[in-house]
Amino acid sequence: MAEIDDSITVMSEADREVARTQRRQKISAAIRYMILLIVGLMMLYPLAWMVSAAFKPNHEIFTTLNLWPSSPTWDGFVNGWKTGTEYHFGHYMLNTFKYVIPKVVLTVISSTIVAYGFARFEIPFKKFWFTTLIATMLLPGTVLLIPQYLMFREMGMLNSYLPLYIPTAFATQGFFVFMLIQFLRGVPRDMEEAAQIDGCNSVQVLWYVVVPILKPAMISVALFQFMWSMNDFIGPLIYVYSVDKYPIALALKMSIDVTEGAPWNEILAMASISIVPSIIVFFLAQRYFVQGVTSSGIKG
Repeated sequence: MAEIDDSITVMSEADREVARTQRRQKISAAIRYMILLIVGLMMLYPLAWMVSAAFKPNHEIFTTLNLWPSSPTWDGFVNGWKTGTEYHFGHYMLNTFKYVIPKVVLTVISSTIVAYGFARFEIPFKKFWFTTLIATMLLPGTVLLIPQYLMFREMGMLNSYLPLYIPTAFATQGFFVFMLIQFLRGVPRDMEEAAQIDGCNSVQVLWYVVVPILKPAMISVALFQFMWSMNDFIGPLIYVYSVDKYPIALALKMSIDVTEGAPWNEILAMASISIVPSIIVFFLAQRYFVQGVTSSGIKG
């Protein structure tokens, strides 16, 4: 009986220790989630303030930090959509898509082809070219602005969208190529070798075998490029100078008059509208985006 009592006592102590451990884990998890919630709210506050300020009268925007406007109004959206030019804001948004969509498509195609070549073929001076590719990631983009401007000027491409997306057809953004190479390095070659045995050439292997496997990473590349291109300001500022060809970024800048009071409610209203496409695209591709960023291959 004494041994049984001792066993019960030991089991009770073990149960209490397990309960204490679980309680500490729950408290620790609650603290972590609370910290993440606070930090998340701090990060979202500027975005929430921008959207709420779009519904405020212009004089109320900088007089209070409250998110809820005292006198909500749609004037910022109505007048902002009309803009101060002969074109409405939808025209500038359409201009943005005219170079963003080709830029995304060309980036995905060219980066996939180059990454496939680096990851699967033994080419002369492969290490040198790969090092050069990595070096381009460390080179500030502003260093290339003047020579690129002169080059496109000689080609007669100024005041068009061609300089904004033609370079991406040659896989000029090393980050995306490197990202796809790292993904491919974690992919087994079994299926590719099987396809080659069945008579597929390199292009067929790329299209029928590699591209389906690379789909999450390719969607991540497209999503990154879409968001970065939508927010690009310096590129259109340099190459586009006709108002009828302005994208969103230049249209918003054009609305700011440094000599008079700027209609900030209109600017913030149009800025809120301009981020909607990026938000929609992100949530539609969120599952593939997370998988493409976190994965390094496929699981057997």
